[in-house]
Amino acid sequence: MVFLQEFTKCHLVFITTPNLILKDKMETINIKQIRLNSKPKLNNCVCFNLRGFIGYESLLIRCKLSVSHILLIYYLCNFLCAASLPAVIPLGAIFTEDQRDSSIEYAFKYAVYRINKDKLLLSNTQLIYDIEYAARDDSFRTTKKICRQLESGVHVIFGPSDALLSDHVHSICTSFGIPHIESHIDLDENTKELSINLYPSQRLINLAHRDLMIFLNWTRIAVLYEDNLGIFNHQDLLHVTADIRTELYIRQTSPKTYRQVLRAIRMKDIYKIVVDTNPTNINAFFRAILQLQMNDHRYHYMFTTFDIEIFDLEDFKYNGVNITAFRLVDVESQRYKEVIEQMQKLPHSGLDYINEKPYIQAQSALMFDSVYSVAAGLMELDRKDLLSWHNISCKNGLPWRDGMSLYNYINSASMNGLTGRVHFTEGRRNLFQIDLLKLKREKIQKVGFWKPEVGVNITDSSAFYDTYSSNTTLIVMTRQEKPYVMVKSGISQTGNDRFEGFCIDLLKAIATQVGFQYKIELVPDNMYGVFNPDTKVWNGIVRELMEKRADLAVASMTINYVRESVIDFTKPFMNLGIGILFKVPTSQPTRLFSFMNPLAMEIWLYVLTAYILVSLTLFVMARFSPYEWNNPHPCMKESDIVENQFSVSNSFWFITGTFLRQGSGLNPKAVSTRIVGAIWWFFTLIIISSYTANLAAFLTVERMITPIEGASDLAEQSDISYGTLEGGSTMTFFRDSKIDTYQRMWQYMETRHSAVFVKTYEEGIKRVIEGNYAFLMESTMLDYAVQRDCNLTQIGGLLDSKGYGIATPKGSLWRDPMSLAILELQEKGIIQILYDKWWKNTGDVCNRDEKSKESKANALGVENIGGVFVVLLCGLALAVVVAILEFCWNSRKTLQLTETQTLCSEELRYATHCHESKQRQSLKRNSVKFPPDSTYVPADSGSGILNSSGVHYNYFD
Repeated sequence: MVFLQEFTKCHLVFITTPNLILKDKMETINIKQIRLNSKPKLNNCVCFNLRGFIGYESLLIRCKLSVSHILLIYYLCNFLCAASLPAVIPLGAIFTEDQRDSSIEYAFKYAVYRINKDKLLLSNTQLIYDIEYAARDDSFRTTKKICRQLESGVHVIFGPSDALLSDHVHSICTSFGIPHIESHIDLDENTKELSINLYPSQRLINLAHRDLMIFLNWTRIAVLYEDNLGIFNHQDLLHVTADIRTELYIRQTSPKTYRQVLRAIRMKDIYKIVVDTNPTNINAFFRAILQLQMNDHRYHYMFTTFDIEIFDLEDFKYNGVNITAFRLVDVESQRYKEVIEQMQKLPHSGLDYINEKPYIQAQSALMFDSVYSVAAGLMELDRKDLLSWHNISCKNGLPWRDGMSLYNYINSASMNGLTGRVHFTEGRRNLFQIDLLKLKREKIQKVGFWKPEVGVNITDSSAFYDTYSSNTTLIVMTRQEKPYVMVKSGISQTGNDRFEGFCIDLLKAIATQVGFQYKIELVPDNMYGVFNPDTKVWNGIVRELMEKRADLAVASMTINYVRESVIDFTKPFMNLGIGILFKVPTSQPTRLFSFMNPLAMEIWLYVLTAYILVSLTLFVMARFSPYEWNNPHPCMKESDIVENQFSVSNSFWFITGTFLRQGSGLNPKAVSTRIVGAIWWFFTLIIISSYTANLAAFLTVERMITPIEGASDLAEQSDISYGTLEGGSTMTFFRDSKIDTYQRMWQYMETRHSAVFVKTYEEGIKRVIEGNYAFLMESTMLDYAVQRDCNLTQIGGLLDSKGYGIATPKGSLWRDPMSLAILELQEKGIIQILYDKWWKNTGDVCNRDEKSKESKANALGVENIGGVFVVLLCGLALAVVVAILEFCWNSRKTLQLTETQTLCSEELRYATHCHESKQRQSLKRNSVKFPPDSTYVPADSGSGILNSSGVHYNYFD
């Protein structure tokens, strides 16, 4: 029962009835669910809330006022009492015993103190803290302490930092509807009811480490963890590294086994180590590193702690060891600087000091931000809502029904804290920024940052290779190959000055950027490196690196899986593939009968066959058709003689005339023969049009003979031999390929080993120029050769895709900084400039423009269409020969009939006299016996004469 004070002149009395009855002039209003604020803000003011009702209490107002007056008084009261928060709000906190008087506890207390001093945050409410200490393994006493806090008016619980004990506390908070504020690693990614955790999601933290590993190009990594939950902390890390083909070596360790585990890592030649150890044991871990002398430039340690700055790294600054870690606290923010400045004024600030400089650890900053997050939620609640603040008892088991409302306000709060921007999504903090720290020569410094939506962003890339001494001299193995590495000719020089080329200039740029000296040596066997499956031995540059006789290999060396398994490569500085180098196809030799080229030989044969077939068909159909037989003398209708104009010769003549687009003087009369003629005209139209159109292209454009178009053509023929560089990655590609075409090509090359493989690229190019040989080589070298010899060309596209990289021994320190240097040179365009220098701007590049112009359109010469004149002359000569034969044949027949040479002489005289008439009369013997194929003409039908021999002749045309 709550006793109310007298307000105005109206007496307010509690009764146990579910209705509120307001009586005025016989008016009765029943209002259910009325709630009183148990703690009035003003001395004579009680605020009502008409939104809800708790219990069965109700208020009976007996007053001689109207209903409108009552409502006016109600709203006036709420206006005067605008704040819904009680005057004092206790905050409960659970700390483990080892955190008593720790920096985390001081951060919690100072946050409450600072909020109470801030009049703009919670002006009418004071926060007080109720702290309890619990053992990590004593959940029973922890439960009793929490119940005491709830009975004393606590509505929010902070902590503890222990994961197992925190789960127990969370279950109690969930049962009684109390928001639970956490600031520790939570492996459960599922949403928790009434839970707010300021610690970033462990899944996102693992992604940050993964992105950094990818940036640094880590491929062999050791992961060390201490407690039993450590392997679960990195479960996501194990999954993401599986996608980037990374070899992981995972070991659980402790301060007693540090040296043993580190010694095993050293024996495995693993130099990239992720360390997830208790911060209190990090100094012991550092001591083990120093004892095993694993603190040189080859090793890179990535610590998962957010407080790497508080540890003494003096022993690691000057020997080149790499130490990186992320930092959650935003030490560069103005808020951090203000808090540091104010905490220093307190007698017990709980600050940590690094070289006499104050520092707030991550757990302390998270606790500080968690208190401010609750304060931000309370401020929003004070503006928008009214809650019922009453003590909670663990005995009756009734939850606080307004706990979810308070949780929602805290969850929706957003603020700038010591750990950056604080924003929650279903109680989880998924939007944040962590700084990337790197140990440099003087101190550990920020070199970048990571955000979930951005990934890793390196702001100082030089930090990853500025620890190497510029006095270090590296042995660089290479192989002479144009234009990558060449020995200067005609100049007597020694040392590195003997060499020039693309790789030499690239090496100079990387050495200047990374900071090292180098000595160039040529590989003794002049091989890049191939694994011999029979002897199980590598050769060439790969073997030199494996046996540590060289520190680097800078050459046109291809990155592939087999080599990557025994040595390391940097990021590729050039991308390429396998191409086919071949001699430029020669122009088709000019032939006298080039006019026949537009149609294939089989087409000419088909046309000839069609010519004969159609001619014979026309002859046969004309013989069968009655409409092709006509009276030779139309005026003599009674004549019984008919003739057919389509003899065999005339049929061929008609088909010939129409085929050559000329008239023949013969016209078919029957429908059937006209159909034959029409379809033959259509056929000749298509053939001659196609021939004419194609003739222009064949006679005006230079034709090239290309016997091969790609790798499949090479594999299917045996006339052109082909091969690769012996002992190179191209040979390995064909040897290990599973594609059927490439397998057949490898079988061909393997069976002709000495005949197709070459020792150098120059030898392969020379064989291509000699002809009948295709050289399978890398596209960059192919491009270099093609640009310097116009007789060479590339056939088809690339057979694969790969890259050139700088090779180092397995686990070498120099790979990562050189990869960064290569990326930077690529972004600045330096590598492209070097490529243009050695491929295009050397002055010996051939000019293909004139050659291409000549092949576009040439004037037709005698060698192109002279065959037409030959055909014409041959035709004329044939006609003359046929005419002579016809003359002789006819004269012979006449001689046999007259048995005299008079007619033969007369015919010869008439034929040789060109000035005679174009027409002449045919001479025929007037006798009973007529020669074959003669036509009888009566003597009275024409004029005739009798020669000296007494033979009568008729003259007719």
